[in-house]
Amino acid sequence: MTGVPKRVGVIGGGRMGAGIAQVFAVAGAVVTVVEPDAAAARERIATGLRRAEERGKLAGDAAAVLERVELSGELPGDAGLVVEAVPEDAALKTSVLAAAEKVVGDDAVLATNTSSLSVAGLAEGLRRPERFVGMHFFNPVPASDLVEIVVGPRTAGAVRDAAAGWAGALGKTAIVVRDSPGFATSRLGVLLGLEAIRMLEEGVADAAAIDRAMELGYRHPMGPLRSTDLVGLDVRLAIADHLHRELGDRFAPPRLLREKVARGELGRKSGQGFYTWEAS
Repeated sequence: MTGVPKRVGVIGGGRMGAGIAQVFAVAGAVVTVVEPDAAAARERIATGLRRAEERGKLAGDAAAVLERVELSGELPGDAGLVVEAVPEDAALKTSVLAAAEKVVGDDAVLATNTSSLSVAGLAEGLRRPERFVGMHFFNPVPASDLVEIVVGPRTAGAVRDAAAGWAGALGKTAIVVRDSPGFATSRLGVLLGLEAIRMLEEGVADAAAIDRAMELGYRHPMGPLRSTDLVGLDVRLAIADHLHRELGDRFAPPRLLREKVARGELGRKSGQGFYTWEAS
């Protein structure tokens, strides 16, 4: 099995970035996380490792793994892989990727964790687009089994294969998809989630019943409304707006989704979405 790079950079220390940093550190990499709020990012990673250890899901000592995680204001020049995990904003992602490319060596791979934005579009500011690939991780990263490898029109085959191998080294399954709006996972997942929200809006059933129908009837591990709460209603709305522009009216966001986001009901991270969540 292909091992992970010895040194990995992660840009962004929010929920996704912290999870990505955690799994690479567990796999043996020294990980540098670039995040302005370093204390919060370190606490997220430490909490994730502690919970994994308590559940018997961590081979080794959480404190020892945490020692392989560095919080810094800049990337290390010798990183073999850099994964950006900043908010789903094309201009922001393009900017941080271009800045990262200037720091790392020519052989380093740059990856984006975008769930819907065009890999080709994000590569436009790069001098070496053949070294750029999508590595779409899923929330929560340590528990998720999937990494979606998104191949842009100029992504080198060796880079595609390396990214899939690294996903395997993390204990995850990689699927390879062509760069297209929403890829495979967001396109299907968002469409199901939007229809579930419309059903709730129309009074077809309550949230728990809609979710239970998909869990028991179709063996989904989690219903679409609970999943939307975990992803974040604001994130789902941003992706839906993007897909609506790219693919048409079947991705038009429901009124209820817009209203909830406007009220700050963003799901688990705000304590209220389609469900009420206790602080964790």
